[in-house]
Amino acid sequence: MEEKPPPGLRRRWFDIRRLSLLFLPAILILACQSATPNAIQYHAASPTATKNRGESIRPGAVKGSPENDSWPPAIAAEWSTPIPLGAPVNTAGGEDSPFITPDGDTLYFFFTPDVNIPAEKSILDGVTGIWMSRRSAGGWSEPERVPLENPGQTALDGCEMMIGDRMYFCSVRAGNVKTIQWYYPTLKEGAWGNWTGAGQWMNQNVDGEMHITTGYRDIYFASKRPSGLGGFDLWVAHSTPDGWGVAENLGPQVNSAADENRPFIGLDGQELWFDSSSRKGKPGPATFRCLRQADGTWGACQEIISSFAGEPTLTGDGKTLYFIHHYYSADLKQMIEADIYVSSRQ
Repeated sequence: MEEKPPPGLRRRWFDIRRLSLLFLPAILILACQSATPNAIQYHAASPTATKNRGESIRPGAVKGSPENDSWPPAIAAEWSTPIPLGAPVNTAGGEDSPFITPDGDTLYFFFTPDVNIPAEKSILDGVTGIWMSRRSAGGWSEPERVPLENPGQTALDGCEMMIGDRMYFCSVRAGNVKTIQWYYPTLKEGAWGNWTGAGQWMNQNVDGEMHITTGYRDIYFASKRPSGLGGFDLWVAHSTPDGWGVAENLGPQVNSAADENRPFIGLDGQELWFDSSSRKGKPGPATFRCLRQADGTWGACQEIISSFAGEPTLTGDGKTLYFIHHYYSADLKQMIEADIYVSSRQ
């Protein structure tokens, strides 16, 4: 019999929506102190342009590993045993919200030095935000900060996803009409800049996280709108000549009374991945996969990874799966840290 989590135990890793109201006033105050114009400069990711991640982690922080993991991720038989990426990507801090490019050579992720420190206390630490690492024959490179604010300005950025050479990210920053808004920057000679709002439709409809499919055909996203099945549901809207169309609920094959969020669509459009509460009685979130049926609908979803496993992202060939795993104490009372894990389709 699986041990169930204590009442009230929920996913606790980075959620920009839950934390944004706490430190938006501080962002606005800091922004007013800066005269730097917004969205006109380009900044290359650089390991020397920000504080070192390792130096930001508190002394004595416990590094999670499979050897000391009380709740290791359990995965379906057609996938290899999940392993953490290790150094230099993973640290004793919190690596979260990964996105792997289709070629498998660039990994974007969110980092914060201590998963138990509220984000409103981390916003000025010089390291909390979006990072990037490149893969070569020698392994993953030392991660570099992806600066998405001009010097002297402050923002909390996360929820990143890539389509082609465009990155979408959600942000709490001065100038937002809503507390949290979606933006995208322009990639120019290896640097990101000229970020602009993602538009009214996305900012009005996307309450959770989202994924845009190849060719901008569809947008899959999480929303807590009252017409859903309970909590966050997954929805889809299709591209039209006038922009995104009317949102459609993915229905009871996918959604439940729990929260379904953080969708990812395989490059061939045949697999839908997301995270939700475990349906096997395992503690914490689990990662699910649904297969597209002949009529275009999604079939019944399978729980692929259990025990604090979420935010799935796959390489373009669908063979390599990256996800987040949180280390919890044996009694489920203390989150220790978060790492990016990887598994291969067998």
